[in-house]
Amino acid sequence: MPLRDTLARVDADLAAGRVPVARQRLRGLVSSFPDDLTLRRRLAEVYRLYGEPAEAGRWMYLEQDRDAAETAAFEARYDTAPKRMRVLAWRGPESLAGTAFAREQLAAVRAECSKAMGRPVDWDAPPSAGAAEGCGGSGFRDFRTGLGCLAAVLAVITFFAIWVNGLVALFE
Repeated sequence: MPLRDTLARVDADLAAGRVPVARQRLRGLVSSFPDDLTLRRRLAEVYRLYGEPAEAGRWMYLEQDRDAAETAAFEARYDTAPKRMRVLAWRGPESLAGTAFAREQLAAVRAECSKAMGRPVDWDAPPSAGAAEGCGGSGFRDFRTGLGCLAAVLAVITFFAIWVNGLVALFE
């Protein structure tokens, strides 16, 4: 369906109070046209209807007139550059952005992500969710995983010790 027709349907959905349908249509459009800042702005407006400042901040992140509270909520929810790079859903070089501010924002996020990942990254291959989650803060999760493995090993050793003890008692 052409962009203009889909936007007309978004407008009709919003007028009829079908906000979830309008949001889904806009998400699809942003996915198909990631460099269209107007679509991102419209999606942010829909998230404001939901009372979702973090998501509104996500879709307004490339706009100079963005709301500071929404930007802060977005940055708090997606607290590392790899997470931000992944969820901004940009594709292609920063030069495709329609404004100098958007190009600067994209370049800054990509540079910060490259630094966090320890290697160059680009918008056509952002870090996966696992890699994005792995940056910053995974030490405690690794500790808990190791502690769980240790507990499992101790339980198996205890089971076998009791089993061997029972076997020995059986033949005495």
